[in-house]
Amino acid sequence: MLATMSVKPFLKWVGGKRQLLPEIQCLIPQRIERYVEPFMGGAAVFFHLAPEKALLNDINKELVNCYTVIKTSPNELIKELKKHVYHIEYYNEIRSLDRTEGGLLALSKIARASRFIYLNRTGFNGLYRVNSKGFFNVPMGRYKNPRIVNEDGILACARCLQSAEITNTGFEETLMGTRTGDFVYLDPPYIPLSETSSFTSYAGGGFDMDAQIRLANAVRDIDSRGIHFLASNSYTDKIFSLYQGFRIIEVSASRAINSKANGRKPVREVLITNCEA
Repeated sequence: MLATMSVKPFLKWVGGKRQLLPEIQCLIPQRIERYVEPFMGGAAVFFHLAPEKALLNDINKELVNCYTVIKTSPNELIKELKKHVYHIEYYNEIRSLDRTEGGLLALSKIARASRFIYLNRTGFNGLYRVNSKGFFNVPMGRYKNPRIVNEDGILACARCLQSAEITNTGFEETLMGTRTGDFVYLDPPYIPLSETSSFTSYAGGGFDMDAQIRLANAVRDIDSRGIHFLASNSYTDKIFSLYQGFRIIEVSASRAINSKANGRKPVREVLITNCEA
């Protein structure tokens, strides 16, 4: 069952689905036994639906740690977040902890989650991007007074997460473990519309075309097992080819990645599903 309590995600997330929730919700069955999200990211759909039972997964270890800490230790996390300040030298120091030997690993799980949220709330556009060595490399954003600590929001997310199992593995393993009665929502890194629009280097290894093909094959596998799904991706010929035979719906979304406001125009995306109209 779905509660649709519409809790706001605690993270800003590039490609987040809050603006598309009306279109997405129309395609989700009213009764599902378990909600499954192999690429949880900001988990906007999960927090909106607030399902009674869920499996949330992501390949990004720091993201998964952040969700786990919010679920188990929200008050301790709030105390840790209050220690941060918005200043360029401090930001660079916190960002560089993954470059310092023993720096990030020496932190407690709560301190790591606090670092993750701090960088998310103060970095450029909430972008999460790592270089080829896996080091976080997003510059500080230009904000007047960013809200680093949102106590009520964190506590609301913590309540919602009590129903969820949180895992850190690849999407194929997650999908292989699905069963009849599950509903799967897939929001992977998109196929880029151009060479300069790719922001998929998010866990060190990126998400290339081979991964997109493996994902499409995994989706066809769960479909063959009678499991309902809904997937999001970019509006490209390759996506239409990979998901031929499924229902594909065009939607429009604004994406605030461009550094210039006049460059943030709505883009075409698609929703792919085997659910009935």
